[in-house]
Amino acid sequence: MGFLAGRRVLVAGAGVTGRSVVEALLAADASSVTVTDSSADRLDALEQLTPGVTVAPGLVGPPAGTDLVVTSPGWRPDNPLLAASAAAGVEVIGEVELAWRMGLELADPPAWLAVTGTNGKTTTVGMLESVLRAAGIDAVACGNVGLPVVDALLAGRRVLAVELSSFQLYWSPSVRPFAGVLLNLAEDHLDWHGGFAAYAAAKAGVLTGEVAIGGVDDPVVADLLAAAPARTRVGFTLGDPAEGQLGVRGGKLVDRAFGDGAVLLDAAEVRPAGPLGVADALAAAALARAHGVAAEAVAAGLRAFRPGAHRAELVAEAGGITYVNDSKATNPHAAEASLRAHDSVVWIAGGLLKGASVDELVRAQAHRLRGAVLIGADREAIATALHRHAPAVPVAVLDGATMADAVRAARSMARPGDAVLLAPAAASMDMFSDYAHRGQAFAEAVRTLVNPG
Repeated sequence: MGFLAGRRVLVAGAGVTGRSVVEALLAADASSVTVTDSSADRLDALEQLTPGVTVAPGLVGPPAGTDLVVTSPGWRPDNPLLAASAAAGVEVIGEVELAWRMGLELADPPAWLAVTGTNGKTTTVGMLESVLRAAGIDAVACGNVGLPVVDALLAGRRVLAVELSSFQLYWSPSVRPFAGVLLNLAEDHLDWHGGFAAYAAAKAGVLTGEVAIGGVDDPVVADLLAAAPARTRVGFTLGDPAEGQLGVRGGKLVDRAFGDGAVLLDAAEVRPAGPLGVADALAAAALARAHGVAAEAVAAGLRAFRPGAHRAELVAEAGGITYVNDSKATNPHAAEASLRAHDSVVWIAGGLLKGASVDELVRAQAHRLRGAVLIGADREAIATALHRHAPAVPVAVLDGATMADAVRAARSMARPGDAVLLAPAAASMDMFSDYAHRGQAFAEAVRTLVNPG
């Protein structure tokens, strides 16, 4: 019998992850499964799709006799239901933790290769999946990338390329991936975690397995890597790698950790191009090499990989102006990296900053800015930073504007040779359903502007 057999479980959240959790719990012979959510529509849909589940809208405390709560990752620890459950001595875990514990009960559990960081997670996991498949391994990208880990586990995949958010790591106290990488760290989700130290501590959970990998060009990551309890610690750098590192030498990606200076491929072959893409490729290569993948398969997989939409995506070029959609730049660290790819930029930014500061971003990249168009809930905070650190840059602060308004304003500031860049430095939910919706709105506005009628 597994650890779930006969247990009474409450699932917090009836979205995609919640539905997968319910199916896994029922398959594992939980004695009862109750689901709560603030949305009656989501609960109704779940009840129709999953016989045997009990729905309970808007719970603020666990039902009597509850043995375990499995929460959707975005629910904060101070949520009344989760706080009441913890106070009552009921364990609260996330879907990733559930998958981990279920996997431990298998005779031959899959290998976990995990990725976290403030930026680059999805690209790195996609690269890793491509490399593993090039090596003929039955692997799948899962976790924060979209496919719940419990689904990948129940499908019997042999290697899981797991993208983990700080929320997921917080709710996964016993997860110990075979190899885990921490790409980088910058202010993000401080409102959820309560501060940078707690955010960094959650992220460092990925470094607790057999092999810990970190981006050592980031001093905070380098310190966390040095303190990691893993048996093997590996760094990656955009510079010449020392022994025990992967890096770049003579324009080529080189492995001095799992191969004695093995050349993987030319940095110019990596997509997305630029320092961030190369760093992500090094991280993916390190995870794959830790799992025993040959250098030739690493090269083949990285060459085959193509980045997803809304990540530094060229939408159009007209009148000497390029229009670039980097809606995935949902925090200042990502936006700064996006700005660095261009010499002269009209920057479209704004949304929900989630407690992060944009001052350092603006100070460092002010010399690139032709102008800035600011939208969304925290537009004034970005305007203040621009007035402080880039007073000569024209700024349009748009109240109640659409993305089409923002694109038109940016076009009026741009000159031939400029890039109109959507790199919001903020989350999207104040104006859009998610970053993809925001990116689609930008792309549609650009196409309408450059191809009227």
